[in-house]
Amino acid sequence: QTISIAKAGITTVLNSRTSVLAAANPPSGRYDDLKTAQDNIDLQTTILSRFDLIFIVKDIRQYAQDQRIASHIIKVHASGATNSKTNEAGEGENWLKRYIEYCRAYCQPRLSEQASEMLKLKYVEIRQKMRQQAHETGKASAIPITVRQLEAIIRLSESLAKMRLSSIATEEHVKEAFNLFDVSTMDAARSGINEHLNLTPEIANEIKQAETQIKRRMGIGSH
Repeated sequence: QTISIAKAGITTVLNSRTSVLAAANPPSGRYDDLKTAQDNIDLQTTILSRFDLIFIVKDIRQYAQDQRIASHIIKVHASGATNSKTNEAGEGENWLKRYIEYCRAYCQPRLSEQASEMLKLKYVEIRQKMRQQAHETGKASAIPITVRQLEAIIRLSESLAKMRLSSIATEEHVKEAFNLFDVSTMDAARSGINEHLNLTPEIANEIKQAETQIKRRMGIGSH
């Protein structure tokens, strides 16, 4: 496929022959829990549906979590000099790299009949839930669940089987793929205060108007 690049005055379209990992900040700089994932990510649904997994990573200010992150960053920098000296010696013994190369070259797993049936039933069930949610709330999901998502789950299932050097993707692999999909894309689709409080469209509109008025009266960065 192709990917568009617009950076530093350069606008071009490049061919994409590998997996694409994209990361971005919300339009307002911080994630707004009053808005849906689509409003926070600010991308069209046609673009969002092309990603296999969508993770929402929030910077929650908690003492214990901040301490763990700070400790990790300090350790990474402290061990950086040591690692740079041993990289050349250890490059020929990079077992993980050789393992990945072996998986790619010799392992091409396919879904078993039981896994295929489980995949079909789970996909239909998710679609049914999303239709019911759209009927109850009066609006479609921020991230549509389409055949592209089904293909993504198939790829995840086969990748999990490949990691174990298995020639067949079983029901266990499909189940784990759905777990990954549920804590990423499905969680993003359910995000937003509207989904948790079951707000009516009228109340949601009032909240949006109140937010607009508050922003007009307060300076940027004020609390």
